[in-house]
Amino acid sequence: MSSGVDRRDRPTMRDVAALAGVGIKTVSRVVNGVPTVAPELVARVQSAADSLGYRPNLTASNLRRADGRTHTIGLLVENVGNPYSAAVHRAVEDVAREHGIFVLSGSLDEDPDREYHLLRALIDRRVDGVLLAPAGEDYRHLVAEQEAGTSVVFIDRRPASLIADCVVTANRAGAATGVRHLVAHGHRSVAYLGDRTSIATARERFAGYADALSAADLAVAANWVRHDLRSMDEARRAALELLTSENPPQALFTGQNLITIGALRALHETGLESTIALVGFDDFLLADMMRPGITVVAQRPYEIGRLAAERLLARVAGDGSPPQELVVDTALIPRGSGELPPPARP
Repeated sequence: MSSGVDRRDRPTMRDVAALAGVGIKTVSRVVNGVPTVAPELVARVQSAADSLGYRPNLTASNLRRADGRTHTIGLLVENVGNPYSAAVHRAVEDVAREHGIFVLSGSLDEDPDREYHLLRALIDRRVDGVLLAPAGEDYRHLVAEQEAGTSVVFIDRRPASLIADCVVTANRAGAATGVRHLVAHGHRSVAYLGDRTSIATARERFAGYADALSAADLAVAANWVRHDLRSMDEARRAALELLTSENPPQALFTGQNLITIGALRALHETGLESTIALVGFDDFLLADMMRPGITVVAQRPYEIGRLAAERLLARVAGDGSPPQELVVDTALIPRGSGELPPPARP
């Protein structure tokens, strides 16, 4: 039997009311969970809604809420396919789910223009707040949004041109710990392979590398430093160049997980994986399954995501305390590659 509804259009409350034989106000009360509706009417409305495939317009419903909240938040990270970003994403989802909040997410690819447009898209959808791993430098355009009630918490990097909460890793201290570990195992020439110097975390990790060398009375040698590596393949090529040079380093320190994987490929290509020591910043899947296992300075991305989500939801709920910077410590995980002794001199 035909319901009389054109299936090319989304069914409306009016369609549900007609099929259930009730008024549109009754349908509205059922959809919004008003407890005073008679059970028999609730059953009729729900049956009609299921029959028609009706779904409530949550955006319109939320816009009518007295507090103006939409019960959605935005999450913008560097790349949701990166293990670090994925762990942050999962933590945010877990916290949001406990509070009945829906998460809209996107990847920035370290592109400030992409970031700007994704931020505008989230704000246009009236998210209650945004968690942002920033790709840009200037966030003055978010001041008006903050004043209008949109909460913003930064992840992984400190905000620029904006007063806001942030949750960051102890990047400089963590990198220094990793390099000190190599020095403690006898390495006097430690090369550095790092991400783009335009990224604050990359600059902090290089500073930690330099700190550890300075503390050991070792100089930063420009010929053993490679910045601005943007992919695993670029890292692989840079590592190959170092490893096959006339004066190769005794050890490698890599500034993030994808660079570590690229350097590891170079070590295997040259047969030096058990000769040249390696410590990487940030853990990655199967690092413990390699031979030798890969020693890493591990971040705690799930903890970062959890703290950031809790901070954001507190702001959304009305917390007006001064902005906080929460710093999450790293952990050195020795697995073998960072404990290799320096190569024997010929």
